[in-house]
Amino acid sequence: MKLWATLCLIVCAGAAVAQDMRVAVTTSFHNSGLSDVLLPAIAEQTGINVQLLVVGTGQALRLGEAGDVDALLVHSKAAEEAFVAAGFARYRREIMYNDFVLIGPANDPAGIHGSPTAAAAFLRISQAKAPFVSRGDESGTHKKELGLWGAADLETEAFGSWYRPVGAGMGAALNTASGMGAYVLADRASWLNFGNKADLDLLFAGDPALFNQYAYLPVNPQRHPHVQHDAAQRLETWLVSASAQKLIDGYAIEGERLFTFNAR
Repeated sequence: MKLWATLCLIVCAGAAVAQDMRVAVTTSFHNSGLSDVLLPAIAEQTGINVQLLVVGTGQALRLGEAGDVDALLVHSKAAEEAFVAAGFARYRREIMYNDFVLIGPANDPAGIHGSPTAAAAFLRISQAKAPFVSRGDESGTHKKELGLWGAADLETEAFGSWYRPVGAGMGAALNTASGMGAYVLADRASWLNFGNKADLDLLFAGDPALFNQYAYLPVNPQRHPHVQHDAAQRLETWLVSASAQKLIDGYAIEGERLFTFNAR
């Protein structure tokens, strides 16, 4: 009986430490494969079992507004700042970054390779009326894409059938582009981890306009008292720690780093 009571005490104490929380994350973050590295370490080092809801940034913010998640990890600064201004989070904390890249057929029918800027590359695609796959889902990637068309003084509403919104995540958009031989804007991490490249190639990168910052936003407990605010704070502490930095900076595919830690 004493042994059973001791074992029960140990097991019950361990179970009490473990805590579940729900985090809305972007499809680009999930498709990168980094979550498969981070989640086990988070569980081991914090006792938090993170349940991911994988959606576009727009949908992630709506989940946060409704109090359906405890925190968000997203990548659309203007939308995040509006979320904070509306009181759904008290702040946003930058965690890591990578960049967006333009993917397209290796023979590059629109001639975007060597373009001076991302906006110039987008202009060349429109002038060639080359097939282009858009996420079309209000994600951070979609918002970035729309901004780049705008920088080229173009509006997608005026485009013809060559412009193909899919209303889906990064993996689905890349698969569609692969099947069509189309151009597509992707984050570098998703592209490097994408297995169905077919005839696609990375054709343009390096413009500062393609910078892609990821930020963490704990949902405001004053707005939604039921959220797991303590767990969200503990997760944030881990995400800005040396342990997180080592895993984020060390995550690479074929020798190429996918993210750079820049938490402050």
